[in-house]
Parts: sequence; structure tokens; C-alpha cells
Amino acid sequence: MREQTIGQVARQAGVAIETIRFYERRGLIEPSRRSEGNFRLYDLEAVRRLLFIRQAKEIGFSLNEIGELLTIRQGAAADCADVRGRALRKIEEVDRKINSLRKIRNTLSRLSESCPGNGPIKDCPILDSLQSAKLSV
Repeated sequence: MREQTIGQVARQAGVAIETIRFYERRGLIEPSRRSEGNFRLYDLEAVRRLLFIRQAKEIGFSLNEIGELLTIRQGAAADCADVRGRALRKIEEVDRKINSLRKIRNTLSRLSESCPGNGPIKDCPILDSLQSAKLSV
């Protein structure tokens, strides 16, 4: 496959050109070379990396974690156990977030149920509850 410009690679990978430039600054991807006109040129591996990054982001990995996964992926001495461990830690993180979101939802539901939905704003139980929250300074 011939080398492609940043625009061609962006379309192929389904990302914005600025996203590719951002990933370059983060060290996640790099052009195979620059053209005589100083345009970035990318090979098929760059498209593969972009698709990998996109998929990893979709399932919740941060860019730092994705960088680590890309490094592991290239290492000959790497082991699947390391990747599995990272996935299990990500599951634990997701579970913590789900629990936190459930608490937020329950609080919002409770507050919404306490509000009659009409009347003067000064009597709004939702705003009163937010106002009376204790400051932790």
C-alpha cells in the first residue's frame, strides 16, 4: 500500500485530522515520513493504530492507557496476562463509575419527587437542597 496524506488516513480511520495531530503530539502515532513539500505521509500501520486507538477509547481506555497497550502490543516479551489485568482493572473502574452514577440518579430522583413542579422559585425544594448542602472546606 502506498503512503497516504493525513486527510486520506483520517477518512479511512474515521477520525478528524486534528485528532491525528493530537495523537502525534501524545506519541500515539507518527507519520512514516514527510514528503518533499513537508506533508505528513502515513502507511497502513498508522491506519491500524488509529483504528486500535478508536476502539480502545470506545471501551473506556484513556489515552495514557492506550499508549501503554500500544507499547505492550509491540513488545515481543509481552504477555496476555498483563493486558487481561489491565482490562480487569478497567472493569473495576467502570463498576465504580456505575455505582457513583446510580447514587447521583437516586439523589436526582428523590429531589425531583420532592418538587411539586410549580410555585415560586424561592420555595423550590431542589434549589433549597442544593443550597443547604454542607461545605467541606
